[in-house]
Amino acid sequence: MKVAALLLAAGKSMRFGANKLLHPLGDTPIALRSAVALKSAFPQALAVVSPGSPLLALFAGAGLRTVVSENAHEGMGESLKTAIAATADADAWIVALADMPFVRPATHLAIERALRRGALIAAPAYRGERGHPVGLSGRLSDELLALQGDAGARFILKSNARDIRLVEVDDPGVLKDIDTPQDLPQA
Repeated sequence: MKVAALLLAAGKSMRFGANKLLHPLGDTPIALRSAVALKSAFPQALAVVSPGSPLLALFAGAGLRTVVSENAHEGMGESLKTAIAATADADAWIVALADMPFVRPATHLAIERALRRGALIAAPAYRGERGHPVGLSGRLSDELLALQGDAGARFILKSNARDIRLVEVDDPGVLKDIDTPQDLPQA
């Protein structure tokens, strides 16, 4: 089974007021922290970015493969669809978000194990609360390739809610995303 690891990094950072993915946590930009964690679990991970993004150079310097979503301005669904199309030979995908820099590599691997054991959708849970990244079986490829707009895979998750396999992890990072500057001190 081939599992592709995807990092969605094409967002606009509207609530942050600047490109949050370039904002440093310590001396490392948020997106790079997320990328390094994913790449350490999956060396062939792929990041999807918007056209002209400064993340292209940042990710290239870290040895991360990238693909540009020409329609990223239309929302997360377009970015995810671009990443799925670029890895169409995969049997399943792990979808990580670049604004979640605290997810541990072991969590990515736990989601992969759930997919390999037959889960249609797998997601980590920390103390019972569902988080990210999300694993998606190739059985959902047609639905994923039909995504549009900014909802990402939300509709797919909602319509398949009873098929989501929660994987309990000891990783509070699965719940910590950075959307606004106010999220930084809590991070």
